[in-house]
Amino acid sequence: MSHPENFKQPFPTGEVNTAYAQFFTGTSYLAPLAVRDAAVVNVTFEPGCRNHWHIHHGAGQILICTAGEGWYQEAGKAASRLQPGDVVDIPPEVKHWHGAVKDQWFSHISVTVPKEGANNEWCEPVDDAQYAAIDA
Repeated sequence: MSHPENFKQPFPTGEVNTAYAQFFTGTSYLAPLAVRDAAVVNVTFEPGCRNHWHIHHGAGQILICTAGEGWYQEAGKAASRLQPGDVVDIPPEVKHWHGAVKDQWFSHISVTVPKEGANNEWCEPVDDAQYAAIDA
């Protein structure tokens, strides 16, 4: 893994995300931080990497941005730029995506609390033209 020296984050970058790679455009890394009562994972995105549109059914997700710059977008809304210290509280059933801006690494802590019957629905990739238009 070769993020630049000037990319400082307070948590480990982790290993290449092979488990969910089919739901990402670009390369991401996962570092589980806690898994007993909640899934708390540091997710690091290479420049331009983003996950596909997805929906958390039955449980929400919290993103705590820790390093670099990224994007968060809900379906039907404009994308929001994310920076260290930003927190995104994503309610259940909201279609969204998140990832790095085109020229910077990005990390966030993802927090989900397991609930019986909750699951993720992975949808279509974020279109390259759509992504390029917001990251212009």
